[in-house]
Amino acid sequence: MGSTLFAVALPLALGIVMFGLGLTLTLDDFARVTRYPKAALVALACQLLVLPVICFGLVHLFGLDGALAVGMMLLAASPGGTSANLFSHIAGGNVALNITLTAINSVLAVFTLPVVVGLSYAVFLDDGAAIGLQPGKFVQVFALVLVPVAAGMAVRRGFEGWALRMHTTVKIAAAVVLALVVVAALVSEFDAFTEHVGQLGAIALLLCTCSLVIGYLAPRACGVVREDAIASGMEIGVHNAALAIAVAVTVLGNETMAVPGAVYGFLMNIPAAIATYLFARSRRTESAPVSA
Repeated sequence: MGSTLFAVALPLALGIVMFGLGLTLTLDDFARVTRYPKAALVALACQLLVLPVICFGLVHLFGLDGALAVGMMLLAASPGGTSANLFSHIAGGNVALNITLTAINSVLAVFTLPVVVGLSYAVFLDDGAAIGLQPGKFVQVFALVLVPVAAGMAVRRGFEGWALRMHTTVKIAAAVVLALVVVAALVSEFDAFTEHVGQLGAIALLLCTCSLVIGYLAPRACGVVREDAIASGMEIGVHNAALAIAVAVTVLGNETMAVPGAVYGFLMNIPAAIATYLFARSRRTESAPVSA
């Protein structure tokens, strides 16, 4: 896929994904955080503070640098992906909490992504001034993240019946679009991918695994119930790879930075599926009747 076509098609593809997310959200989802204050605060702290530190450590551990290192940090700062809700549902998590965290994280990403990327530029490219905290970058991230979500929420509010009927169809379409975005990103930077596939694959798998484990154990250590902890783990472990790829290409203008997101978008399904299976299995074991 050519660079120009990629840059034009990618925002549209991300718009479909985020619009689909918007169709699942209402204003009550933002207010619902008051019902799960501890779970939400712990999950957000892990997402915004702990994960970037862990990702930074993994990047240094595996010797990744330059644009690929920035792309990895961009991914770590991205909010949870829409597939986190599905994994959480199968695993027995509190999907309502997932939706709430996704909604809040999507809003916060408008502010946190430029900060993380600006610091990453300064560390890995020695070019912090290239992105910094320029207002234009905030506007672009705002347009990529919130405009399609707001449009989806508006449609949900005005045509709730249609939105609910289309929920499954849009979810499938979003999954297909995400897969196409990942493939397109890998193809567009195939040389960078093949050269660093070992490093990127290892970091992606470790980041996802660490995110899932921390996202579950940190809330549990704070006394959060199991269902909420599972939702937190899935939300933190399954990042929005499409958003990371779109920001890299359309906002930062660097397709190489999109490669980590593409690798993660493919490999994250492995640890996420394993965690889902283990959670679901333990739930069945706990609920099974004890014979006399």
